[in-house]
Parts: sequence; structure tokens; C-alpha cells
Amino acid sequence: MLLGMICALASAVCFGTASVLQAVAARGTAPGTGSGVDPRLLLRVLTQWRYLLGLALDGLGFVLELVALRALPIYTVGAALAATLAVTAVVAAPVLHTRLGRGEWLAVAVVCGGLAMLALASGEEGHLRGTPGLRIAVLVFAVVVLASGAVAGRLPDRARAAALGFGAGCGFGVVEVAVRLLDDFAPSALLTNPAAYALLIGGGAAFLLLTTAFQRGSVTAATAGMVIGETIGPALVGVAWLGDRTRPGLAPLAVLGFACAVAGALVLARFGEAQAAERTEPESAPAAAAPKSR
Repeated sequence: MLLGMICALASAVCFGTASVLQAVAARGTAPGTGSGVDPRLLLRVLTQWRYLLGLALDGLGFVLELVALRALPIYTVGAALAATLAVTAVVAAPVLHTRLGRGEWLAVAVVCGGLAMLALASGEEGHLRGTPGLRIAVLVFAVVVLASGAVAGRLPDRARAAALGFGAGCGFGVVEVAVRLLDDFAPSALLTNPAAYALLIGGGAAFLLLTTAFQRGSVTAATAGMVIGETIGPALVGVAWLGDRTRPGLAPLAVLGFACAVAGALVLARFGEAQAAERTEPESAPAAAAPKSR
């Protein structure tokens, strides 16, 4: 269990650092056509080294997430991944010359406190592997997430960013659940397991929707939507269908820890707006300019 928690937190560090690099790359990439969500956007951002480095960190984070999901309940891993925003805020400060205010530091502390409570209260991962119906349902949901991106991309302004972010969070949530539904990693078993296809579709949809959200709208709305989408739903699936439980008598502590981690992450979502402002300043601005106050 300790190894699982270490892997979950290391995964959050990888994802949080990658998000800073990818957001910078996405904002510096030419927008696509009027469809709102353009799959060719991924091809364009792949020409930027920051995005490629972010992808490498995402790959490492994903491997660490897989290890964590095989050892911890989904609600614990989901809350740890919500801590990605705390990592993003801390990393973005020196990279983008922004500054964390008291509110952000307090939110970081709340996230860390929530994760500490979860670490104390979490039991082992549930041993249920899900029914065939659940595997099919997760695959169908992954397809719906991908298809809904085209609709979300046509929404106006802030609603679009929130919808795309929420869709991306749902896609990441599909990945979390799908990993738990893979009980045999032999090639023949993976080819016949709907969860394997759900993992690929959900992950691909999440990257596309989140990249589009970063480029086309409010970073705050996108990240807040993502946190909600990737934590609450998967946690409920883990408890209701996969047997995730807490240590005896510590369920209230787990609920409190989960709530603190998610609430702190939502507060930090608005920190992304400062990043966006920093990225849109003219390139001729002095490098030694004082950080913006928050």
C-alpha cells in the first residue's frame, strides 16, 4: 500500500509538471477549424518540444498511475491525481514567473492534508473485477465522451472550456476504472476485453479535449471541470461495483480527506488563469519583470 501511495503522488508530480509544459505549447499553437475540437491540433502541438517533453512525463505518470491503481482504491488515486493542480501551481511559479498568494498556499496545504487523511484511512483496493456488463458500459461511456467533444467544442466561451474540461476529466476517469477492469494482460485477453478499448478511447479523448480546452478557453473552468470529472464518478464506481473500502472505522476520515483534496484542487484551478495571462504577454516584455501579484 505504501508503494501504491508513493506511485500515486509521483504520478501527480509528473502530470502536474507536464500540464504546465502542455498548456504553454497549446497556447502557442495555431487554432484549428471552426469545429471547436480539431484532431489535427494534436499533430500541430507535437511539433513543439515542450509538448513532447510533457508527453514523456505523462507517459511516466501513467505507468506510475497503473501501479497505484493496482494497489489502492480508486478514490485514493483519484484524489492524489487531483493534487496535480497543486504541483502545477508550484511548478508554474518559477517557470512562468507567477506568484502563489496566501490563498493558493493554503489550498496546497489543504490538498496535502486531505491526501494525508486518505493515506491513513484507505484500505486495500477492492478485489472485485467487475461484470462483463460493466466493462461494456465503460466502453460505451468512453465513446460518448469522445463524441460529446464535438458538441462541447461549439459551446460559447466559458461554458465551452468547462464542458471540454469536464469531458477530459471523464476520459481520465474512464482510464482509472478501465485499469481495474483488466484482470488478464495476455494479448489474447486484452483483445477480447472491452475495458482495454475503453482505456485507449478514454485516454485519447481526454488528451484531445483537454488540449483544446487549454487553447480555446478559460484554464480555470477547464481544470475545475477536469477535477470533478476525474474524481467523483470513478470513486463511486470503485465503491459501488469494485469493492473499494476504507480501513475499519475510518470511513468518515476518508470522506473528509477526499473532500479536502478535491476542494483544494478546485481552489487552485483559478491559478491557471494567471498562467494564461503570463503566456499572452508580448515576447518583448523584459525577462526580469516583477511577478504579477494575485
